[in-house]
Amino acid sequence: MFKKDNLALGIVLGFVTPLLAFVLYWLYARSSKGYSFQEMIELISLNHFFLLPKVMSICLIGNGIVFYLYTRRRLDTTAKGIFLVTMLYAIIILLLKIIK
Repeated sequence: MFKKDNLALGIVLGFVTPLLAFVLYWLYARSSKGYSFQEMIELISLNHFFLLPKVMSICLIGNGIVFYLYTRRRLDTTAKGIFLVTMLYAIIILLLKIIK
């Protein structure tokens, strides 16, 4: 699966990787501050203009890692899909910062 080089796989990876990174971020927050998943979502939704861009930016680190791995393997079409979704996330983050 990870050896295929197509745009659809890159787009799917671009959307799924930040979600997995958010779960890892929650596990870290849970271990250090004791938040449940529901409490974490409520905290972000109550302060969404302040916390959401920050959490999204942290979660995009996962996309950077996956993008790096696919460019090292010369699977450039998949890397383009990951980059496309990362730029979409970046635009959303900038809009949230501007609306604030």
